[in-house]
Amino acid sequence: MTVEQAVEIICEKLNIEGEEAILILEKAILGGEFTDVEDLDKWLNERFLPNIVFIDENGYARMCVDALKILSNTADTDYGGSRQRDLGQKWADMTRGYLGEHAFKKYLESIWKIECNLGHEVGMIQDYLPMDIHQVRDPGGEYRVPKIKISLKTSKWNGIWLDIPGAQFAHSDVHVFIKIGAGKDHLFAFFKHISVFKDKVLKKGEEVGSLTKDEASELFTKLPTFKPIPAYICGFVLKNKDYNPLSYEGKKGRKNYNITAWNGPIKPGDLDEIKQIESITGSVKFQSIQEFSHDTGYLFNTGNLLWQREEWQRIIAQL
Repeated sequence: MTVEQAVEIICEKLNIEGEEAILILEKAILGGEFTDVEDLDKWLNERFLPNIVFIDENGYARMCVDALKILSNTADTDYGGSRQRDLGQKWADMTRGYLGEHAFKKYLESIWKIECNLGHEVGMIQDYLPMDIHQVRDPGGEYRVPKIKISLKTSKWNGIWLDIPGAQFAHSDVHVFIKIGAGKDHLFAFFKHISVFKDKVLKKGEEVGSLTKDEASELFTKLPTFKPIPAYICGFVLKNKDYNPLSYEGKKGRKNYNITAWNGPIKPGDLDEIKQIESITGSVKFQSIQEFSHDTGYLFNTGNLLWQREEWQRIIAQL
């Protein structure tokens, strides 16, 4: 299979443009999900496509409202960062995270026939970090608390690192990484879809004389259009597994070192130690992201995640 053929298949299956499909492939390579074109067919047909689910209008609406319910209890800064966010940005960010959780819910239902309830109660988000799946129900059974704690982390298509800061890793038994195709304009696209702009904002603009009818129509056309959002259940890692310190791979340049893979704990001083091991006179940076907002926790590139069906089966059996 050629890259061009893979792009065409991804565009067709996910209903996305070629640029977005190319981004998905590029990040899969950078994350180490496959490293050679010869492995492309296996990655596409065994890992990527079987683990795709779609979020429809109703699913988006539920997650959007769930996110709105807890906005007053979330920080104004990025989680783990310092960038200040206004209310709209907080809502969009929280909705994107919830969309990933909804995608995993759909994955459990469609692939494994297990229904679940998400932990979207109104309250402080820190209270729910260890367990994003609060209840599960087997076919024909009753809802119950799962036997293991599953934590879900959501990224855009460009994410290649499952980054678990501080002591969070020990609080959950399984950490799942989900990529979703909800770009920066997803909230606007949904508002357009439910006529917030056409029937409210743009109509008001006409009433106050800011827009002519033709200008309002043109603006409406230029707004992003909502369509079912694809999500990729990229894989997971286990808490109860032996991980080695400094479990990295990378590429050495003339002065600098680029870390391309990591599979386990990270702590203060690790990058300095890598500089000594690799005899680097410049800097040590991480692929794509350069650096993280913390230096303590656990870190995994997507190529080191577990994803095969039999590996998922063992998790499902423990639920």
